[in-house]
Formats: sequence, structure tokens, C-alpha cells
Amino acid sequence: MTATSVGALLLCRADPEAVRPPAHLLRERMLLLPAGTGWSVLVPEGKPWRGDPHDGRAAVPGDTGGAEPVDRVMGGWATALAVGATWPVIALWWDGDRSGYTLAAGFRRPVGYVWLADGTPAGEDEAMRTFAARLGLDPVLDVQELEALTRQDPAADADARLRELLAVLTRAGVALPPGLAPGETADRLRSAAGVHPYVERIEWAGWRDAVQLELDAVESTGLGPWVRGPRARAVAAAQVAVGIPLTLWGARRRGAGWLAAGLVLLAQGALGLAYDRFRAETERGARGGGPVW
Repeated sequence: MTATSVGALLLCRADPEAVRPPAHLLRERMLLLPAGTGWSVLVPEGKPWRGDPHDGRAAVPGDTGGAEPVDRVMGGWATALAVGATWPVIALWWDGDRSGYTLAAGFRRPVGYVWLADGTPAGEDEAMRTFAARLGLDPVLDVQELEALTRQDPAADADARLRELLAVLTRAGVALPPGLAPGETADRLRSAAGVHPYVERIEWAGWRDAVQLELDAVESTGLGPWVRGPRARAVAAAQVAVGIPLTLWGARRRGAGWLAAGLVLLAQGALGLAYDRFRAETERGARGGGPVW
């Protein structure tokens, strides 16, 4: 292995529409692209890890300037993305000395594996089996190929090991865009991602935009018609219509249960109507038609 580049990718088992809202919350500049059937990839635009030997700003040996190794940075991002999502995240990373991955899924402990520059395995075999189980890979064929990556192979360096890992993931739908490959520098990864026809730029723009994106994501799901729109307004209005007489009847009869039920219906209906109006005014303000919050 002769490459000494530093690079990383975040593979998310979800479409870009689902990845976009939590990616904004990382508060990092990234490029978001589709990466196969049901997969997306995030390419960091910056280099918040220890100096890349190719960027002309590498730190003096022993002086990291407070930066962390690329594996720790990417593992933290993968964990942050996966905690608030229903889909797993795989951080792929490499530097001049090692290559590896970290798999994060929900609140479970992340698992990962590392290969030294010459391809020497430096991880626990159990990590590969856990990796396959959490991604729902074939327990026989895929696990056999993954376990082969934990054995010595003089012909395969660390980047080749990652490419073999990706080859296994292709059967789960992964298809990285051209130019996004282990061993490439962060600059080359960014350049390749930037010319993709479906690339999106992810950039932190404040909490208001982050909340807006999260609401948009919820409304784009099957729950959307029940959260906002004519159907949601009809349900909210019905809750108010039933809640008012039920609350009055419970108050007159001093029935605590009926009174509580009426108040709950009133609150839910009022919140539903208020939310629908709030979202409409927010969109109107975003188009320049009025104030927003």
C-alpha cells in the first residue's frame, strides 16, 4: 500500500429524503448523494480530523492541534446520525496507517473493524458477524465472505479490504457513485461527489431550518395527511366539536373522567388546527409573503 491519503464516507441505509434532516443536525458541511437502492452516502466537505498529508497543512509530528483521528470523528458522526434514526449508518475511513469501518444502529453499541496499511486484520472476528446480523445480510454466504476479511491475505492491502467489504454490501443494494472509493483523498471524494447530478449540499443554517426540515420529513411520510392538510383539519375540527360538549357535560355532572376526556380532545384538536395554520404561515413567509417565527 502506497497511498497515504485521509478520507471518509458515511453510508446510510435510507433514501436521501430521510437522511437530510438528521444530517443537518451534525452542523457540518456535507454532500448528500444516492448510493444504490435504499442507500445514501454523505461526503464531508471539510477535514475536521488530523491533518491530511496531501493538503499541505499536516501537523508537526506529535502536534495534532486538538484534532482527532479520522476513525474517531467518523464514528462519532455515525453514532449521532443513527441514534435518532430507524436505519443504520456505516462510517468508512482510511488514513496512511489503517483503514476500517464503524457500524452504528440506534442505541446499540457501535461495532467496527480495522486493517493495518498492509491489510493485516486488527479487529475482533465477532464484529463481522454482528455487522452482518445488524444489516440483515445472508448468514451463510455473506458471513463467509466477511469472515475471510479477518484472515491474512498478502495480496490485499487495507483499501482492498474495504473494497471487498463494499462488494459484499452490493448484494444489499449499495452502489457508490463513481469516484467515491477507499483510498481517495478527501479532496478527490468531494470533487467526485460535487459533479453528481443528484448531489445535495448539507449545511447548518440554524435551528429554525433544522426544525423545518424535520417537519417536512414527517409530512412526507404516510402520516402526512393526518398531520397536515384537509384530512388533518377535518379530524382536528371533529375533536374540537366533540370535546366542547363533552367537557361541558363532564363539568356539569362533576365527572372527572368525562371532563378529562373532553379536555384532551379539545387540546388535540386545537393543537392540530394551530399546527396546520402555523405551517401554512411559515411557508408563506419563506416565499416572502409574510412574517415567520
